[in-house]
This record gives sequence, C-alpha cells and structure tokens, in this order.
Amino acid sequence: MEYTGYVEPGGYDQVVFRGRRDTREFIAFWLSGGRVLAGMNVNVWDVTDPIRALVTSGQAVDASELADVDVPLTQLLNHPDATG
Repeated sequence: MEYTGYVEPGGYDQVVFRGRRDTREFIAFWLSGGRVLAGMNVNVWDVTDPIRALVTSGQAVDASELADVDVPLTQLLNHPDATG
C-alpha cells in the first residue's frame, strides 16, 4: 500500500475507486472539485508516478474515467475535457 498526496480531514468531496476492492487490488482517489488531492494504491503496482502527476497537476479529471481501469492514468493528464 502506498499513499501519495495529502488530504485534510473533511477536505475532499468525493472518493473514487479504481479496480476491485473485493480482491484488495485497487486505487482510491480523494478529490475536491474534480481535482485529485491524494491517491492510495493497494496491491496495484507501478502507479505511484502517474498518481503523483495527477496530484501535482492540479488539473480536474473526469471521475468516471478515473475509475475505469481501461483508461490509462497518464491519459487523464491534459485530457481535452479537463479544466485546470
């Protein structure tokens, strides 16, 4: 399990899960205003760098795409529908 970013208690308005919580292989993202504040990967490897990039970009992301395991995390950066 790895955690990237920082969220103050109550400082988020949405949690998005990507993957399968039932098998404990997922990423949880904490968002505020559509922007990723933090991410925690559980038994999902090689995603720390893209999670960090999403957090530091300050860019809004589409929550449905963030939850979709078929959409690469790197594709969410500079997405044409994102505002930031």
